[in-house]
Amino acid sequence: MVIGILMGVFALLLAIGIPVAVSIGLASIAAVMFMGDLSLSVIAQRFGNGVNSFPLLAIPFFVLAGSLMNSGGIATRLIDFASCLVGFIRGGLAMVNIVASKFFGGISGSSVADAVAIGSALIPAMQKKGYDGGFAAAVTAASSTIGIIIPPSIPIIIYGVMAGESISQLFLAGAIPGVLVGLSLMLVTYLMALKNPEQFPKENLPTLKGIGISLKRASLALLMPIIVLGGIIGGVVTATEAAVIAVGYSLIVGGLVYKEIKLKDFKSILSETITGTATVMLLVATASLFGWIVAYEQIPLIIGDWIQGVSGNPIITLLIINLFLLLTGLFMDLTAALIILTPVLLPIATTLGMDPVHFGIMMIVNLAIGLVTPPVGICLFAVCNIAKITISHVSRAVVPLLAAMVIILLLVAFIPQISMYLPNLTK
Repeated sequence: MVIGILMGVFALLLAIGIPVAVSIGLASIAAVMFMGDLSLSVIAQRFGNGVNSFPLLAIPFFVLAGSLMNSGGIATRLIDFASCLVGFIRGGLAMVNIVASKFFGGISGSSVADAVAIGSALIPAMQKKGYDGGFAAAVTAASSTIGIIIPPSIPIIIYGVMAGESISQLFLAGAIPGVLVGLSLMLVTYLMALKNPEQFPKENLPTLKGIGISLKRASLALLMPIIVLGGIIGGVVTATEAAVIAVGYSLIVGGLVYKEIKLKDFKSILSETITGTATVMLLVATASLFGWIVAYEQIPLIIGDWIQGVSGNPIITLLIINLFLLLTGLFMDLTAALIILTPVLLPIATTLGMDPVHFGIMMIVNLAIGLVTPPVGICLFAVCNIAKITISHVSRAVVPLLAAMVIILLLVAFIPQISMYLPNLTK
């Protein structure tokens, strides 16, 4: 009955348009009040305990670093360098879009930031060159998901806190899957270009001098993820300390070297950081109470028994978990789904013999697909606004790219070495 009230109130509030974090909080409070045998002080305690975590301090600093680098001209320099690397291939601007997202994702840790920064520069350019607007928006949205798979990644930090796992190990685990997602999108784009060459124009072959100039302009930006990740992997700094270093580096590069961050920009930069951080932290706090109620009612055990009852085959069980996550990603924000479902599904995964680090990366790759699928796909809506096209137009164009992402998801799910190779090297 308690779970019925929890989920019923949550679904009702979502249906009438209440924000996800508020819906989770109100549904959780209603469930606690119905339980009767608990003190209402548990609400405040769980809210407080949910955000009382040192690793979570990394989130506002990584958000701030991403905003600073975006305002500091980082996106333009990364796009220029990516253009030198792959722009001459058939469908070059689409390739540039994907490669630039790999670079930018290693700095921002946010898919939406990636979609807006890269999309604002490349979608109009692609449309001007003759690319279909739907495809230009679709490839931008799909490639932006790389930003939350490769390190540093805000969802990876959240999963690490919820699961009690090493964030540095999770960062390492996300590197190869993120690269594979990017390569799969490039392969699909290339095959589409071979089939319809008139819709995928080539760019001019760059000169060695041009490549050198572009590399020099982008070198400081490319150095940032190396410094941040090198410090974390080497055990020199924690993820939180690395985030602070990223902010300092962004200020120096964007403000003093590139000279593109002005004093007047700080109002919008800080406003964006505060809004983004507050949204995530409110979700973490309310979902902490939500997750505690779910655990108190032994829902993970019930779901685990049900899944095992459907099939005792670990492969079928893992497919069911992935299908459930894919369906959840269609209708729920990634961060909320991650916070709510980690304590529910992780115990089931461990009974299958999955490493929690492997499961976390699989979960994030899976939920990332939801960012580019209607009706909730936030990255789709972001690029539609830039391309000035309808959601139905881009939804049709994104299907081949989604198919590639699903294939990579299955590889990550069933071949643990893909995500665990780098973490195992450091053990």
